[in-house]
Amino acid sequence: MKPNKYMFFFVLLLLPLFLAGCGRRYPDYSSQSGGLSTEDSKTAANGTDAHTAGSTETSIQISTTEPSAMEDTAGQTDSSSGSDPYEARAGELLSGMSLEEKVGQVFFVRLRKASAAQDIEKYHLGGYILFGDDFKDETQTGIQDFIKGCQNASPIPLFIGVDEEGGTVCRVSKYGAFRSEPFKSPQDLYKQGGFEAIQADTREKAAFLLELGINVNLAPVCDVSINPDDFIYRRSFGREARETADYVRTVVQEMEKARIGSTLKHFPGYGSNADTHTGSAVDTRDYKQFVQSDFLPFEAGIEAGADSVLVSHNIVTSMDEKHPASLSRAVHDKLRESLNFKGVIMTDDLSMDAIKESTSDAAVQAIAAGNDLLVATDFDVQIPAVLDALNSGNLKEEQIDASVIRILVWKLKLGILQ
Repeated sequence: MKPNKYMFFFVLLLLPLFLAGCGRRYPDYSSQSGGLSTEDSKTAANGTDAHTAGSTETSIQISTTEPSAMEDTAGQTDSSSGSDPYEARAGELLSGMSLEEKVGQVFFVRLRKASAAQDIEKYHLGGYILFGDDFKDETQTGIQDFIKGCQNASPIPLFIGVDEEGGTVCRVSKYGAFRSEPFKSPQDLYKQGGFEAIQADTREKAAFLLELGINVNLAPVCDVSINPDDFIYRRSFGREARETADYVRTVVQEMEKARIGSTLKHFPGYGSNADTHTGSAVDTRDYKQFVQSDFLPFEAGIEAGADSVLVSHNIVTSMDEKHPASLSRAVHDKLRESLNFKGVIMTDDLSMDAIKESTSDAAVQAIAAGNDLLVATDFDVQIPAVLDALNSGNLKEEQIDASVIRILVWKLKLGILQ
């Protein structure tokens, strides 16, 4: 019994030292970037061998990113760092293009059917716009074959565009060979079935055009008009700005799902102006009205993912007293900076009378103003003028490069370019 008594006192003497050792603080390795070594991780693998054939003795890095932050950044790209895959691919394509090829890409021109293949070869065009006469006396198969021939003739796939707005502007569906009846106007569709009818019509229209080989519909019309006497009224949604914005958002979302190109028009808003196909139009409204009304449908379309914005030929005095909007740097700055639009900006047709009356070098001015894509009928005149301006230093090749990147990115997103 005596040995046990001495042992009892011995334990009492050691107990404080033992408790002091348990209270010792060790480094927290979970907060250090080095983490656990591979050797240390052997015992943390639920009984399995941490080593596999050919493994190396590297340390395991422990992520310190919060799960919520990882979810928030999933799928995002940082175009400023060059990580956007579309921009990267566009840059690769651009690096192999001649100046003539770059300039050709910024022209979205009215089709000359008889010389279509030759024009592609000579001018390196970015795309063709087809009008009603191009579908007259044609068949679906005939148009499909013709468009395929144009695409085969072009090293860089073409935009093939039409104005198939519905109602008064139906380039294709007005012909019985293509559809039993023309597509209805936005106003008639909405009266018939609200936004569900708008959605169904947009889906059908996209499938209809894509089947023919048409990859851009120059729609929707974003102009706010509630006066039946306005030139633009019958082509518009015919309602106030916020309702028009809902219409535009609905159409763009459906077009994006179908992967057919969309175009918001006619920036900055047509108002009650006259037809610029036949002469100049001057819009004297206060800028405040554009901010509170006309811009709203464009903002909705941009937020919904619209690919492009078409700028009108109206002279909008609250932004630029001298130049048509399509040739105005101030108007384009509003679109880029105030509305934060990053996509392709295009002109209305530079051969319209409103432009012919104001300048003889429309394409050069249009590029200087900030347009990426030029809609032109007289491209055989405008393309050489742009090349001359570049060679003389009146235009900078860097600006052409930026526009071509946007154009190629759009083609990549539509899947017409790989």
